[in-house]
Amino acid sequence: MTRIKRAILSTYHKEGVIDFAKGLEALGVEMLSTGGTYRLLAENGVTVTEVSEYTGFPEMLGGRLKTLHPKIHGGILGKRGDPTHLEEMAKNEIGAIDLVVVNLYPFKETIAKPDVSLEEAIEQIDIGGPTMLRSAAKNYRDVAVVVDPSDYTEILDEMKKRDGSISDEKRFTLAKKVFVTTSDYDQAIYAYLDSLERKKEKFPETMTFQFKKVQALRYGENPHQEAAFYRMTSEQSQDRNLKQLWGKEMSYNNFLDMDAAFELARGFEESAAVILKHNNPCGVATAKTLAEAYRLARATDPISAFGGVAAFNRPIDGETAEEITSTFMEVVIAPSIDSEALPIFQRKKGLRVIEAKNTVFGKSDADRFDLRLLYDGVLIQDHDTQIKSNPSSLEVASRRLPTEEEMAAMIFAWRICKSVKSNAIIFAKPGQAVGIGAGQMSRVDSVKLATMKAQMPIPGCVMASDAFFPFRDGIDAAHEAGITAVIQPGGSIRDKEIIEAVNELGMAMVLTGMRHFKH
Repeated sequence: MTRIKRAILSTYHKEGVIDFAKGLEALGVEMLSTGGTYRLLAENGVTVTEVSEYTGFPEMLGGRLKTLHPKIHGGILGKRGDPTHLEEMAKNEIGAIDLVVVNLYPFKETIAKPDVSLEEAIEQIDIGGPTMLRSAAKNYRDVAVVVDPSDYTEILDEMKKRDGSISDEKRFTLAKKVFVTTSDYDQAIYAYLDSLERKKEKFPETMTFQFKKVQALRYGENPHQEAAFYRMTSEQSQDRNLKQLWGKEMSYNNFLDMDAAFELARGFEESAAVILKHNNPCGVATAKTLAEAYRLARATDPISAFGGVAAFNRPIDGETAEEITSTFMEVVIAPSIDSEALPIFQRKKGLRVIEAKNTVFGKSDADRFDLRLLYDGVLIQDHDTQIKSNPSSLEVASRRLPTEEEMAAMIFAWRICKSVKSNAIIFAKPGQAVGIGAGQMSRVDSVKLATMKAQMPIPGCVMASDAFFPFRDGIDAAHEAGITAVIQPGGSIRDKEIIEAVNELGMAMVLTGMRHFKH
């Protein structure tokens, strides 16, 4: 095993580098360094040679040109077991470099700043760093490479145990980390430059995403399927990271249901509670207090709510926690959990408690895409973020105008409709869902299902439909159940017939002009 005798250190992020360099020095490693890293190490008593002194070539072009030199890259790329390489290195006085320690200019941090200029962003595109990293990773059998400061301690420990060397397995692992890091770095640069043109084209010729594994899951939708949770590496995604405060590990289905429930809950500006089961809401309500909102949401369909996911758009207090734990729930998610609520949740070992800080309420994610993998490709669409929730944006199609209470109930139901699998029908009164019909192949069957699922009186409620009514049978079924007003997109070739049915039955109807299919 080759002992590490010479290292080069060039780091933007300096955390831990002084102690790491001192550890290398104690192991007899000669060190080369550049710019700020060199000055920091020298000032802290580390014996180090500046790269420009080692190469005999000065740093120039405002720091753009430092390490791009044959004495650096020849020392990294030279294969120790190749006689020709060794001969050429000796002939050109190129010494071997056995360890490369580099982290990159903060491109992502720079472009995250408000009003960053293109010129400022471009100056944070690292050239020498990625080149050294890739060279070392390519030659990982002879050169160890460290791109992540969190690896410093482990590297020193291994070198101490192995007489200054690093195992082949560890070198291979470190090399892989380099390529995923430089890939992410290049992708961030491409995405930023592409975003400057994105107003012209939302979907460019090449669309790139990168995800980092957060955890392996016990299984997927079913026990015979393997699964894992990955998080996007974009800065926006990092800002939205969720924190699990209590409970056993999340499952694949837990993640799906939690995401759908929380998106619906944070779309409301009022205090809201959502209970969701199998990716469809089974209870939604708003109220003055969160505890009351939860009680109303649970009353929508208490049987289906059992074992569901509960999402909230306000911090959970002790009273709300007591209500939630009065029956079995799988997951609870909220922007925060107060000091009274958490001990109450901790009585339930199986309950998963998730905190979602830095969440914006009252609107959806404008920067989110939906991805669906197909047999030979992927479908990408922008997320369904638009919702018509202002009475002035709606068209009254019926002779009878809706009452103020009916309009409030219809707007509430319309917001829920967007989160229900098509064909979607919602019965509601102001601030409370009463019946939810989801995922049926015909719209009239969804109306019948909402009627069947309702656990409280329907007469006087309103109905929301995610798409137009192809026939009047859905309107007739709703009227028979006691529905007094309808909100729907319109756009059917039979709209006239539907409106005539509504007028005939003395109902009110408003049209949104916007469909919300969810498949």
